[in-house]
Amino acid sequence: MHILTLEKANLIIQTAIAKARELKMAPLTVVVLDAAGHLKALQREDGASMIRQEIATAKAWGAVSMGVSSRSLAGVAVQRPDFMNSLVTLSQGKVMPVPGGVLIRDKENNQLIGAVGISGDVSDQDERCAIAGIEAAGFAAGV
Repeated sequence: MHILTLEKANLIIQTAIAKARELKMAPLTVVVLDAAGHLKALQREDGASMIRQEIATAKAWGAVSMGVSSRSLAGVAVQRPDFMNSLVTLSQGKVMPVPGGVLIRDKENNQLIGAVGISGDVSDQDERCAIAGIEAAGFAAGV
């Protein structure tokens, strides 16, 4: 089993930001959480707006706490809005049900080892960068 080290978390962030620069995206904030939802690493690019850290964290925290990507949570929000409203309330606003929160899974056994949350550009592009970072670190992206 692989573990989410600080070195791997930083590689995820560096790759995600490099992908964003390649795509000429808006400045990003990238958060990596471990499987327990604790902060492993965070970087905010120059020019990223003030609330991006909270949004990125909520995308990752919602994903890791529910065991599904924030994209999947967006689908739940559409299908079961009362449930999602309750979830956001129960989590004290720590869940953001839009793409950009991607699970980090071990490739060998599919075990959940953390999540990445990205905010700064449109959600689909944020998610694209998260996937690139996760894969570069040798993990499987759970979308």
